[in-house]
Amino acid sequence: MARATALRGLVGIAAAGGRRVRSCGQRRDAGWRGFRAGTSGATAAAGPRGSSPFRSSAARQAGSLRGAAAAAGRKGWVSGEFESEDGKVTCGYSSYIGRRPTMEDCYAVKLTKVDGQPVSLFGVFDGHGGNLAAEYLKDNLFKNLMKQPDFLTDTKLAISRTFLETDGDILETISSSFRDDGSTALAAVLIGNRLYVANVGDSRAVASRAGKGKVAARKKRPKPVPLSKDHKPNRKDERKRVEDAGGVVIWDDTWRVGGILAMSRAFGNRMLKEYVIAEPDIQWICVVCGKE
Repeated sequence: MARATALRGLVGIAAAGGRRVRSCGQRRDAGWRGFRAGTSGATAAAGPRGSSPFRSSAARQAGSLRGAAAAAGRKGWVSGEFESEDGKVTCGYSSYIGRRPTMEDCYAVKLTKVDGQPVSLFGVFDGHGGNLAAEYLKDNLFKNLMKQPDFLTDTKLAISRTFLETDGDILETISSSFRDDGSTALAAVLIGNRLYVANVGDSRAVASRAGKGKVAARKKRPKPVPLSKDHKPNRKDERKRVEDAGGVVIWDDTWRVGGILAMSRAFGNRMLKEYVIAEPDIQWICVVCGKE
């Protein structure tokens, strides 16, 4: 990435496929769920359908949640925003159920400090087969991550270890043979100027990168930068991994592991666990210089 550019725009996290979703444990409502977060002063970039740009307001209190059930003229559209204590990070969310009668998707936001270091964590968990795995991730993934002794010193290792350990916890928690809940996980972890994005499944993260200064911003629109890559069964490397483990990838309206699951990595999914792993792909980028 060019030295003259920086990630001054917004980071977006959303479920793939443009599917309409809503927050955990709520009745049918309207909207489109996703996160957008950025450093203070960043211009709003185009976000997921149905989500609105951030509104700056002097009345916002640090760390507070605003608009936690803002309907925006549409029944049940749940949306809101947070701001970090130092005012340098803001984030917003919008949540909307789709055609399913119950909600299987969750999100999590945590703006905090670890050993005096500002830490911001954002996650989207796209459940399938039920909501238990997604809800467990919402309640426990970031809690488990911040318990890792090397969270600040070797963040990538801490994230990878946390994902695998939490997957084991989910399999123990959802012990009923009548359920096989699963979930994707897309987590963005901002520590100082370092942004780590960890992905399991087919939820997506995108950053908006703009040039420095007002003139550069006017001349050129912010450029979307993908920060994750879908774990799909027809990806050459993923298909090989599944087949090397003894699984099969079958076409049934889309490519599926065992003819069942349309992603090759996920939390939970006990029946396919031998092939569908929760090992994350992790990228990191400096939000000031835009370099990895």
